[in-house]
Amino acid sequence: MKYAQLVMGPAGSGKSTYCSVMHNHCLSTGRTLRMVNLDPACEVFNYPAVVDVRDLISVNDVQEDEELILGPNGALVFCMEYLVQNLDWLHDELDEGEDDYFVIDCPGQIELYSHLPVMRQIVDALKSWDFNVCSVFLIDTNFVLEAEKFISGALTALSAMVAIETPAINVLTKMDLLSERNKQLVDEFLETDTRSIVDQDETVWNSKHRRLTRTIAQVLEDYSIVKFVPLNCEDEESIDQLLLTIDTTIQYGEDLEVKDHYPEELDPEQLDHI
Repeated sequence: MKYAQLVMGPAGSGKSTYCSVMHNHCLSTGRTLRMVNLDPACEVFNYPAVVDVRDLISVNDVQEDEELILGPNGALVFCMEYLVQNLDWLHDELDEGEDDYFVIDCPGQIELYSHLPVMRQIVDALKSWDFNVCSVFLIDTNFVLEAEKFISGALTALSAMVAIETPAINVLTKMDLLSERNKQLVDEFLETDTRSIVDQDETVWNSKHRRLTRTIAQVLEDYSIVKFVPLNCEDEESIDQLLLTIDTTIQYGEDLEVKDHYPEELDPEQLDHI
C-alpha cells in the first residue's frame, strides 16, 4: 500500500506553504515524505519535488501557443486535462515503492474540485495504483471570520468532498497570522454548532437571508458533514496533531512491520538475560 495527501484549496489558501511546512516537520523528525507539484501554474515552491508537472506541461507553454489562444484559467484547465491524458507519465515519475508517502500540491482553481472531472480522474488513477488517498482541503482563516463566510467556506469544502469522494480533512490555514481576538473568534466558531453561529450574526445580509442561511447551517450541523482543523504553522504541536489526523484517516502505519531493536542473530532464549 502507498499513501497520498492531495493538498487542495482556492488560490492563496496556503497550499505550497503547507507542503513546505509538512516536509520540514517530517524532515526534523526523521520521517520521509515525497513531495509532488501538480500545479502547472506554479512559479516557485520551497520544497524538493520528486515530480513536477511542469516537466510535462506548464501554463506558460500553453499560453505561448498561438493556436490555442487561452487565458490563464483556460490554460490551467488545459494543462490538467493534458495530464489526465498522460497519466502513464505521472505513474512513471512517481516510481512509488511499498509504504511510500506522497504529499501532492494541487492547483488553486476551485472548479477543478467542484464540477470538473479532472481531479476525480487523478484520484481514481492513484487508487488503481494501490494508493490510500486523503484530500486535505485548505481555506484561509482570514476569509471565514464572519458567520456567512464561514458557512460559504464549509460549502466550498463540501463541494470538493462530494466531487472527489475521498476521505477528507478540511484545514483552516494561517492561524499564526491572526490577532488574538480573531483566534478566539475562530475557536468559538469551531466549538459552537453552526446554527448558533448564524443566530449570533446580526449583519444586514444575515438578517435579510436568515432563513436560507439557517437552513444550510442546519444541514451542515445535523449531518456533521464538514468539520475544520485549525493549523498554526509556527506551532509544532499543531502540525503534529494535523499530521496524526491525516495518517489515521488514510490508515498510514497500520501495515508497517513492528521493528524491534534486538540483533537478528540473537537467540530468543537469551532475551531473558538482557
